Amino acid sequence: AASVPHPGMGAAALFFTGENREKRLIFALRSPILKVKKVLFQGGNVMKNYVITIARENGSNGRAIGEALAGRLGIPFYNRDILRMAAVDSGINEQLFANAEKSFRSSLLFRVAKDAYNGEVIPPDSDNFVSNENLFRYQAKVMLGLAQNESCVMIGRCADFILRDRPNVLRVFIHAPEEVRVRRVMQRHNLSEAEARRHMRQVDKRRADYYRAFTGSDWRDAGHYDICFDSDHMGEEKIIRFIMGYMNVCFED
Repeated sequence: AASVPHPGMGAAALFFTGENREKRLIFALRSPILKVKKVLFQGGNVMKNYVITIARENGSNGRAIGEALAGRLGIPFYNRDILRMAAVDSGINEQLFANAEKSFRSSLLFRVAKDAYNGEVIPPDSDNFVSNENLFRYQAKVMLGLAQNESCVMIGRCADFILRDRPNVLRVFIHAPEEVRVRRVMQRHNLSEAEARRHMRQVDKRRADYYRAFTGSDWRDAGHYDICFDSDHMGEEKIIRFIMGYMNVCFED
């Protein structure tokens, strides 16, 4: 059953069943060399690429883990690059995409049409061409194109939801206890404890509101992810190795 990954989830939560698959995962994690196939197979068909999406709480080190994972796999890491690519594709100023992430209309509340998740966009002659909905549509179009054409790691921007029906996607959520995250934010931004806590909660609220507005769902709901990690409990290196082992299992059939 779906549940909130933090708090109380533990180091990692795995959402698959089957005794043999679980044994293969344990074997993969204990293997001294973890290799992810460059060409993956799904249902007998050659799958030429794979995507890892990472959603994360502020201060969980999710971005650093994503960057390190991409480097280990030798594949691109996409964060704000998606905004730039959407701006190039649409001809809309990139700053509008950045502003929409910070100050979108919370009243939108999942009124985005389903065709947005198929890469459909609103045409330039429409009054809604530069609406927040269409900015989201162009980002979705970019992410769908990347997932179709290359292996990569994507962070944030509802990527897990946009790509939820694709067989070549592994969806990850990174969390950590609040006090741990506060300390990290204090060190990263040279803030007082009160300032760091306020900043962290504002960022997480914005991410949660954005996710709910464009998906109608709870950003922290573990049911949206294949696997969830407590970065304080496991640490960056173990999480990366775990993800690579998990990929070997999930993408081998």
